[in-house]
Amino acid sequence: MARSDEPSFRDSVNMMFNRAVALTGLPPGLVEKIRVCNATYTVRFGVRLRGDIHTFTGYRSVHSEHMEPVKGGIRYATSVNQNEVEALAALMTFKCALVETPFGGSKGGLCLDPREWEEHEMEQITRRFAYELAKRDLINPSQNVPAPDMGTGEREMAWIADQYMRMNTTDINGRACVTGKPLNAGGIAGRVEATGRGVQYALQEFFRHKDDVAAAGLDGKLDGKRVIVQGLGNVGYHAAKFLADEDSCKIIAIIERDGGICNYDGLDVDDVRDWIAAHGGVSGYPHGDYVSDGAALLEYECDIMIPAALEGVIHLSNAARVKAPLIIEAANGPITAGADEILRKKGTIIIPDMYANAGGVTVSYFEWVKNLSHIRFGRMQRRQEEARHQLLVDELNRVMDAAGLSEHLSESFTQRYLSGAGELELVRSGLDDTMRGAYQTMREVWRSRDDVEDLRVAAYLVSIGRVADSYRAKGL
Repeated sequence: MARSDEPSFRDSVNMMFNRAVALTGLPPGLVEKIRVCNATYTVRFGVRLRGDIHTFTGYRSVHSEHMEPVKGGIRYATSVNQNEVEALAALMTFKCALVETPFGGSKGGLCLDPREWEEHEMEQITRRFAYELAKRDLINPSQNVPAPDMGTGEREMAWIADQYMRMNTTDINGRACVTGKPLNAGGIAGRVEATGRGVQYALQEFFRHKDDVAAAGLDGKLDGKRVIVQGLGNVGYHAAKFLADEDSCKIIAIIERDGGICNYDGLDVDDVRDWIAAHGGVSGYPHGDYVSDGAALLEYECDIMIPAALEGVIHLSNAARVKAPLIIEAANGPITAGADEILRKKGTIIIPDMYANAGGVTVSYFEWVKNLSHIRFGRMQRRQEEARHQLLVDELNRVMDAAGLSEHLSESFTQRYLSGAGELELVRSGLDDTMRGAYQTMREVWRSRDDVEDLRVAAYLVSIGRVADSYRAKGL
């Protein structure tokens, strides 16, 4: 349990920002402009459900409009409050700047437990919340574009998009008012997996740099690395699955709300997810050792830890006992400012949240562009690419025949080479390129400046610099 002297999530974000901005030399006035949230709207609305009127409280915070629209998810949780939403909006500003998506930062939340309501009730609540935001242009393709977050997904985004379009029947770009929609409602292939896929790409890029791997006390490649995942929601599941299936990592522990399970031979991620869906938790899972205090697994030996659920799971009370040499923050703010300092002094390498979980907003950007262009990625060029590749294959086979060679290009190679890139391949390619480029930019600052101790400060410095440049370009 976190100690009473632990700073709040918002305080942690401010402390980390202050540690970085002190190294920039920016004027105090500009620093304050970048630090503060521009506006936060609080809405309280009633919905008639189960024969009575229930009042709900929601928020939409806009941190920075150095670029527009502003971008950020909407979460449904009983813990939602103004301070949390404003801290998350600030992280979105810096995240978008780091990965060069042309958005300012925003965040929203609704204080409720989605498990307490039936689907048709959730639709009524979501539509009313969307109405309250949209009529104030806090949902708008050119001003404020939400996305899924904790407790929300494709279903809620489809309801929000439909509600906006009902209110704006002549807005031809209406579907771009929100991202993370289902494919049949204007979504994009690869969005559901995007944040988890981004975590995988971030680790792959980290392991391309031998000096960085050595700094974490590790060696070699991702292959065989022991991984602990905290939270098997959308992000944790996809990150764990891709790392296990494609990079041969060994998922040795999974932590959920009812405890955790451990198996040093490796857990089957799909099997664990199916068990959770059927039983509501990991308790009783037959292929691993159950630990009722799931947080204790955060202190087990491993190579990589992926906190992928809530804020503040690594804090002053447990940071000193965390043994993972490399932590990648798939969730927002899973390490408090105090814990961050303890881990840094121990030599732990932390790949920060504003970079590590930026896959979601990156692919949201692709979806927004797709909605504005009104055409699926790959539709114009895929078959033309295949035709050009076919010309080369035919010519190579002709040359081989002319040379009297009996061997031709193999069927498997020919099929792979001829296949033009569809939307999913293009989305993954764009995400991989984004994660590589952002890491290299962040790493260059980390490695080239003696006063930059870690990747988090490096990430903030890159982001703050880009936000400051945008404000200067506006005349501030």
